[in-house]
Amino acid sequence: MASQRELVLNDSQAQHCARMHEYLVGQITAADGWLSFERFMDMALYTPGMGYYSAGAHKLGAGGDFTTAPEVSRVFGACVARQCAEILSALGGGGSILEIGAGSGRLAADILLRLETLGELPDRYWILEISADLRERQRRHFARYLPHLQGRVHWLDQPPEESFDGLILANEVLDALPVTRFRWYSGRVEELGVVVDDGGFAWGPRPASAAVTEACRRLAQAGGAWDDGYVSEYCPRLSAWTHSVTHSLRTGAALWFDYGLPRSQYYLPERHDGTLLCHFRHRAHNDPFLYPGLQDITAWVDYTLLAEASRAAGFTLAGFTTQSFFLAGLKVDHEMRTMAGDDATEFARLANQARQLMLPGEMGERFKAMAWLRGLDLPLSGFALQDLRHTL
Repeated sequence: MASQRELVLNDSQAQHCARMHEYLVGQITAADGWLSFERFMDMALYTPGMGYYSAGAHKLGAGGDFTTAPEVSRVFGACVARQCAEILSALGGGGSILEIGAGSGRLAADILLRLETLGELPDRYWILEISADLRERQRRHFARYLPHLQGRVHWLDQPPEESFDGLILANEVLDALPVTRFRWYSGRVEELGVVVDDGGFAWGPRPASAAVTEACRRLAQAGGAWDDGYVSEYCPRLSAWTHSVTHSLRTGAALWFDYGLPRSQYYLPERHDGTLLCHFRHRAHNDPFLYPGLQDITAWVDYTLLAEASRAAGFTLAGFTTQSFFLAGLKVDHEMRTMAGDDATEFARLANQARQLMLPGEMGERFKAMAWLRGLDLPLSGFALQDLRHTL
């Protein structure tokens, strides 16, 4: 396989990358030559018009950089819809769904179409989307696959201010929240920022602040004995961000899907390089400086931190499980049979897709599902077969 550095950019990609590089160099220079990695990641992903999620580029699916569960199979959305139907029914019907970062729009379309057959359509389906090109892609998808339900779909630039009852969904969103990068030594902690070196970007260590040092000491206690030079990351804005996107939910649930681990497993001594990962043209690598503005930059989710955020935001932690058990609890086999009918070939195709979603070596264990409840007390089928809350 060709190395990541052997990939050839087309003229448009090269020009975009050069513009983003020049912008970031200017930001580092303005910050006296050192920029926190959290700020660097934020700008590389979200700078208007240039950041990875803000500029026009095909990100999802075969022609993009990575594939999410809804892109793998519509059975994922159908199972999520069954979980949504339970919650909407407990609310007395109607209500609203807010999806954060809807990607291609496939998950939203699959959920709405299945909720229609289940008789549990929400009054509104909001999409909080910052990418103009993804909004347009979502609109085209809805126009093609569910034109009769388009009137229920509305796009937002920020979380709704009005209180509502219903659900909040986020699939592979938390992993793209900017993180602080650090290096641990028994007597000190370094924060790893970004500097300019010979025209390119490089890691630049400096003594960590008291707040970063204290955060790292708590993580070290959870993960075990770290050797000197241990490198990892944490997400300082996760709690505030989740509160901001869920504060208007009066009664209902928040469902989170992403790859990640409980804290004690995330910060194991043997995971000494952290979990930082970049995606470009369906290749994964760990160099966040390689293609600024063109590549995704992610880090695994500390689900213990997410559980703590649930309490801080006034929710009850209602479930935590692997994606495999979440789908099994929502009768993924039944959904496949419903979709395929008597078509054995179609059932075999769906079963192959389900294996990719559920096998441990694929997405089944790396990806987790977590549920928060507010003002509700009901069992959730997606979390009935496996309860991993004790690992948090």
